Amino acid sequence: MKIAVLAGDGIGPEIMAEALKVLDALRRDGLKAETESALVGGAAYDAHGHPLPEATLRLAQAADAVLFGSVGSPKYDSLPREHRPEKAILGLRKECDFFANLRPATVFPELADASTLRAEVVAGLDIMIIRELTGDIYFGEPRSVTGEKGQRVGVNTMHYTEAQISRIMHVAFRTARQRAVGRPGKLCSIDKMNVLETMQLWRDIAVEIAPEYPDVALSHMLVDNAAMQLIRNPKQFDVMVAGNMFGDILSDEASMLTGSIGMLPSASLDANGKGLYEPIHGSAPDISGKGIANPLAQILSLGMMLRYTFNLPDWADRVDGAVKKTLAQGWRTGDIAKLGEKVCSTSEMGAAVVGNL
Repeated sequence: MKIAVLAGDGIGPEIMAEALKVLDALRRDGLKAETESALVGGAAYDAHGHPLPEATLRLAQAADAVLFGSVGSPKYDSLPREHRPEKAILGLRKECDFFANLRPATVFPELADASTLRAEVVAGLDIMIIRELTGDIYFGEPRSVTGEKGQRVGVNTMHYTEAQISRIMHVAFRTARQRAVGRPGKLCSIDKMNVLETMQLWRDIAVEIAPEYPDVALSHMLVDNAAMQLIRNPKQFDVMVAGNMFGDILSDEASMLTGSIGMLPSASLDANGKGLYEPIHGSAPDISGKGIANPLAQILSLGMMLRYTFNLPDWADRVDGAVKKTLAQGWRTGDIAKLGEKVCSTSEMGAAVVGNL
């Protein structure tokens, strides 16, 4: 297994170091994996003048999977948009066709009271949000800001093809089917078809594909209602599928149901199962270098890589189990600690997970 390691900016290198310690422990137990690292994001811009240098892109394309940290910092906000660190992740999604983003929102029993919602509302929560990554308003053309000051016009275009919608729907239906154990699968498709023609097409295609999956119950929900229902009654959902923009917003909202955005991993897959794996949080420049970042989302992203790209569920279960045991033992970084609980460092959390393997 050839893994491209792109740690990125801010806390990225710190949390990536802990994930690589976990990977090293697995390799000592017999996992066959090679890694190669490269710069990406602001670090790559500083060294090479571009957030996604050609060498980094070639490495990502040649690897079987990409383990990604985080990119971005306010110090790059004045750069032209094409040179900002965030263009690296968008470029990787586009050039490698990572079109299907899987974002689980799972509440560990030990962290049920870390959520801002009541524990009984989130206890046992296990949602998978599937976000389409390569279409929608983030990539649609035309896009521009034109005109003189006082008369400027900003334009972005929401654009989806039938092929783009169909393939993400098939991923969503298959995921709902796979997650269903002893019950029918449940898939909720999120749109805004009451005002957007693009989203009417989205719903139409979902309905057309549904008969191919008779064991999965399809429902639909407008995105504003979905945002409300995630707070009101999140456990009504199993698998949710949404376009790029709506999926971005809803998955970040769902992350806070779990108590901390620092707990959530993600997978971005192509049609053949190759994936880019990253925590959904950002680079957190305000705590960078302090050794207090939560590395668990990065470590869980490694587990997702073993599960989805390399089809090694037993190894993935070991990673997930080690994280669960670590939490059960009371290890907490500051983002998931309650008042009065002992807080550990980034490296201490990583060492605890390695110990529990």
